[in-house]
Amino acid sequence: MINVAIIGASGYTGLELIKILHNHPKFQISYIATSEGGEDLVALHPSLHTILTMEVSKADAKEIAKVADLAFLALPHKASMGFAKHLLKLGVKVVDLSADYRLELETYEAHYCEHEDKEHLNEAVYGLPEFYKEQIKKSSLVANPGCYPTATLLALLPLSPYIDERFPIFIDAKSGVSGAGKKCTHNTHFVTINENIFAYNPLLHRHQPEIAEKLRHYNQKEYDINFVPHLIPATRGELIDTYALLKEEIDPLEVLRDFYRKSPFVRLFDKPVNIKSCAGTNFCDIFAKRVDKKLYLNSSVDNILRGASSQAVVNANLMCGLDEELGIPTIAYVP
Repeated sequence: MINVAIIGASGYTGLELIKILHNHPKFQISYIATSEGGEDLVALHPSLHTILTMEVSKADAKEIAKVADLAFLALPHKASMGFAKHLLKLGVKVVDLSADYRLELETYEAHYCEHEDKEHLNEAVYGLPEFYKEQIKKSSLVANPGCYPTATLLALLPLSPYIDERFPIFIDAKSGVSGAGKKCTHNTHFVTINENIFAYNPLLHRHQPEIAEKLRHYNQKEYDINFVPHLIPATRGELIDTYALLKEEIDPLEVLRDFYRKSPFVRLFDKPVNIKSCAGTNFCDIFAKRVDKKLYLNSSVDNILRGASSQAVVNANLMCGLDEELGIPTIAYVP
């Protein structure tokens, strides 16, 4: 068994990691921590009553290194890099679920804060397995992508060489409330979100530069990305609609089928997708349609699984020389 630690276990992504890893055939949870510690896991997550009893520790890098080979960091940005830099120096592999290692230094500091671990930033591999699998296998630090970039890039990247970069790309994104985290805010208050839908931070969201940067890396071209996220009255799930203009009249579904023919966690459909069919799974469901040179992409993921925790475990599988599909959820929460 491979011992793993979960740092930041109090949130939704921390709970999802516990649920996946508890039943994993090769990973064993040896350490669970929050910033404060000092309580039992069941007190933190009552849904685990009679399932898993563990002490929740106050996160300490030296203690983690004594009992774990790999650590999942389900922490906010800035807090994550503080732990990662110490864990890496102590020989612990890291899968970071925050934004701290996803971006180039200049992009990160323009949209988040000053980076405290420039030493390891350039060593991090972007954890989108369909594109960086071989690099992930060799890495000790994987930057797990967020939900919006995951669902957008999986649909967009294979088709991006055919997209005319002279014209803007528009991305209309809709996410369930769990993507906003466990702490209640005005936007996530029941009275605000119930029977309601609204955009937030349009054209200025932090995931917009992440999507643009990964497209530039993939094609060595600059794309004008226009990203508008919305909150919808659902617990989990994410639906992305992307609009672009093509340079030539291709069959976008055929391009995607050819690209993803060996990708177990991407499913292609000949009709628009929905959030329910992949909720509770690591799948990304994609539909594509072309009319003349107008391209429409429609993709869906579970925002706290494929957009966070289950994708993190896929990355950990690869980092530890395991089959990427090992222990990963594939049965949707339907109905």
